[in-house]
Amino acid sequence: MSAEPFLEPVMTQQDPIDLLIAIEEASQAPIRPEYVEGMAIAPPQPNDHHNDGAFKLAVQFFNAGLDLSGMGNGYRAAHRDGSTMALLIPDFYIRRRKASELDESYRRAHKGWYPIGMVALVGEVTSTNHETDTGPKLRTYAAAGVPVYVLINRTTKTAHCYTNPVTPGDSPTKAYYADEAKVPLGEPLPLPTPYPTLDTAPFLKD
Repeated sequence: MSAEPFLEPVMTQQDPIDLLIAIEEASQAPIRPEYVEGMAIAPPQPNDHHNDGAFKLAVQFFNAGLDLSGMGNGYRAAHRDGSTMALLIPDFYIRRRKASELDESYRRAHKGWYPIGMVALVGEVTSTNHETDTGPKLRTYAAAGVPVYVLINRTTKTAHCYTNPVTPGDSPTKAYYADEAKVPLGEPLPLPTPYPTLDTAPFLKD
């Protein structure tokens, strides 16, 4: 999901997890903020078209036999020193495994966030601020080593599959995906094995 960033990077010594909890508690409307590249970002209210399309993509994975497809979980990526690098809630994802007792212990220790190593594929569908999904989130997923990033860009009316994450040096903000497949919305989007080719036609209704 796309998101609206706060105007300034978050400069604080508190764990970003606690910062996001404070933002949730201060909001009058139900939100679940994320944390990317040092910024807390509050998601805009997704419209029905966004949610319907994301759900139909997740169903395609499930129908292809990938029963670990899902939506709704939040994932934490960590720096090498163990501190929080990012807190992300993909629009859809494919897990490597169901949550183990260790994963659940991690979630409790980190106040609701699972380890991002659980996911093999993540997907985002842009909303009003598409730059978040095409910039900071793309780099963060690559820095976290997520093998496949599927992006539905409703602004440019294109669908993308990014693979082979690369992190030059120690800077997550310089991470990128070495390979990209791109098609206009409405055309099939090829994904690497074992994933199905995705039908992107649900997003033509915009």
